[in-house]
Amino acid sequence: MAPLAPRAPQPDDADPELAAIAKEISGCEKCGLCRTRTRTVPGQGNPRPEIMFIGEGPGTDEDRQGLAFIGRAGQLLTRMIAAMGFPREQVFIGNIVKCRPTIDNAGQKDRPPTPEEMTACIPYLHRQIAILKPKVIIALGATAVKGLFGESMTGITKLRGTWLSFDGIDVMPTFHPSYLLRQGGDSGGTNKAYWDVWGDCVAALKKIGREPPARKKI
Repeated sequence: MAPLAPRAPQPDDADPELAAIAKEISGCEKCGLCRTRTRTVPGQGNPRPEIMFIGEGPGTDEDRQGLAFIGRAGQLLTRMIAAMGFPREQVFIGNIVKCRPTIDNAGQKDRPPTPEEMTACIPYLHRQIAILKPKVIIALGATAVKGLFGESMTGITKLRGTWLSFDGIDVMPTFHPSYLLRQGGDSGGTNKAYWDVWGDCVAALKKIGREPPARKKI
């Protein structure tokens, strides 16, 4: 388990509308995940980001600290963001669901959220996106794509690298960092999935008129 980190900037530190949503989330009981959570995870980052990252849901470390993407997958995502030329604070990072889903709701082993859990939680994300107005969304994994576009959107391998649109915002589907870790992470330079994701990140940068810093990689 990761050590308890210092409190990172929260949405309510910078934007009153995001603060109101985060407060609602903290008391939400719209699905059974409220019974096993330690903390809600509304998401955090720049309230006016060029790029927003959306994942599946909180894991153990996120549930403990109330921050999105701070475990091993989050550390990989942080390296990806840095390689794109941003500190984490300049993007916004969130999830489809704001509480940790676990097998049998026992609070032990993570699982993807159910369609019912996503339906209960997704209005919060929709409201956040409307406030944040990112230029580009990077959807991390199949669950993020399904949460945004519906259960019919299946096959992240096929969708990855193909531009979609959500409420007029360009969306790049790509693999989740946890999948990259299972394939070997970002060490050694031999993980094909890793370079596929990096290509998607570069495409997102080009969409907003940027290039990655020279001689850097995720």
